[in-house]
Amino acid sequence: MIRDEVLKAIKKHIPKDVPVTLSVPEDSRFGHYATNVAFALSKKESKPPLAIAEHIASAVTGSKPPVISRATAAAPGFVNFFIKPEALQGELNEIAKAKKKYGVSKERKGEKMQVEFVSANPTGPLTLANGRGGFLGDVLANVLEAAGASVEREFYVNDTGNQIFTLGKSLLAAGGFVPDEENLYKGEYVSEWATKHKTDVKKFRGDPMKLGERAAKDFLKLIQRALEKEAHIKFDRYTSEKAIHAKGYAKKALALFKKKGATYESEGAVWLKTTAHGDDKDRVVITKGGFPTYFLADAGHYLETKARGFKAKINILGPDHYGYVARIQAAAKLVGLPKSDVLITQAVRLIRGGEEVKMSKRKGNFVTFEEVVEEVGADAARFFFLSVSPTSHLDFNLDLAKERSKKNPVYYAQYALVRAKGVLGKVQISKSKFQKNSDLSLLNTLDDAALLFQLSRFPEVLADAAATYEVHRLTQYASTLARAFHNFYEKEHVLGEVPALAAARLALVRGSMVIFENLFRILSISAPEKM
Repeated sequence: MIRDEVLKAIKKHIPKDVPVTLSVPEDSRFGHYATNVAFALSKKESKPPLAIAEHIASAVTGSKPPVISRATAAAPGFVNFFIKPEALQGELNEIAKAKKKYGVSKERKGEKMQVEFVSANPTGPLTLANGRGGFLGDVLANVLEAAGASVEREFYVNDTGNQIFTLGKSLLAAGGFVPDEENLYKGEYVSEWATKHKTDVKKFRGDPMKLGERAAKDFLKLIQRALEKEAHIKFDRYTSEKAIHAKGYAKKALALFKKKGATYESEGAVWLKTTAHGDDKDRVVITKGGFPTYFLADAGHYLETKARGFKAKINILGPDHYGYVARIQAAAKLVGLPKSDVLITQAVRLIRGGEEVKMSKRKGNFVTFEEVVEEVGADAARFFFLSVSPTSHLDFNLDLAKERSKKNPVYYAQYALVRAKGVLGKVQISKSKFQKNSDLSLLNTLDDAALLFQLSRFPEVLADAAATYEVHRLTQYASTLARAFHNFYEKEHVLGEVPALAAARLALVRGSMVIFENLFRILSISAPEKM
């Protein structure tokens, strides 16, 4: 990556223990990359940041690194780096050679990882929070695979326990067999199922758990359809909580905890010492009635994950699970899973006509994820859900998501690809001949150079997403790349230029198409031929 070469050039002129980060300035007048490392050195060396920045800029420029044309200092202490045109042009040749493999790395080769996401209770339709985690997990798995990891996508099905018992009671209440209660599941979908399956409701009127399990199978099928068929979110495995108990993993986890001296008895229950691993209080694993808790089943699930050979697990949870992070991390540590990460997504608000949408037309008490996907389409839903960091609240503008204009970021990005394909479709001779014979030094206008630079950034954006799990970097990059391409397309001639320049520009368009297709493949959005 070009960025790595810049980092290498900087590190030659600063102490080894000082970390360096690079950013891309919004204004191209400040270079292709910039660093604020002078501020960290200022404290260490008791010198003004600008003086240190000037020293670094002079030293880097004087050492004549292969990709940097010059480095400059800017107040109050930034160092800006300008990349040599030939380095960017050379990267276009790399794109032409690597094609689908451009940006792919072996950074995480040999890592066997599991990404668990959605894992919604099969007690009704998916919520918006479920959908946000679904898109995040799906794309994160793609990103990690592009970095060389072996990844399993898992949905953990809570098909037993209190929530299933409550579902059964809710259906009995809807059927008139028991009184309604405040804590029961509401919504049209409950009464619809109870009406459609009167025979089952009557058959299991004395066993809410059995009835809940029967209905949960149907609701899981609806969840799977919404995720895989409507939203194109893939899973490799659906793991049953009942199976975790049946295979003895919850008992094995408990035995392991006891062996490690991590449990104790109090108030008739068995507790796990999760406070020893950062939790705010210890957690019950066996109730005073002798029943395993939901948390013990989760611990057993983590043990099962480790037993199947996984070295790392990423668990994506919704906004109501903050209190669960420390305890599940404690369980992961105790069962011996080498690496465990938990990502929490924030809430989603739907906006229509400038106002928040709170109610569903069909379900009554909340808007379902499936309804949103149906209304705006899978591509727009995916792009908008991934448009900001999952740690930020998301305002989802339904009107904008359906708009076919440059204001809509997914339309804007896809339209850039369509334009590139349109240009290449008009070329009568082979594209490879254009690339082979093109003189890329002719790509010297501001818009040529801006597009070249953005294309060269794809590997670093992908690498950053794999390292930080921040897949919103990819949607933001898609918007930046689309803007660079549209500017190029609208200001520079391609087919009407003299043959040598036309060949160079066609190589640039071809490279753009490759990067857009690679990016859309990672994001799992469609790459249309026309719009």
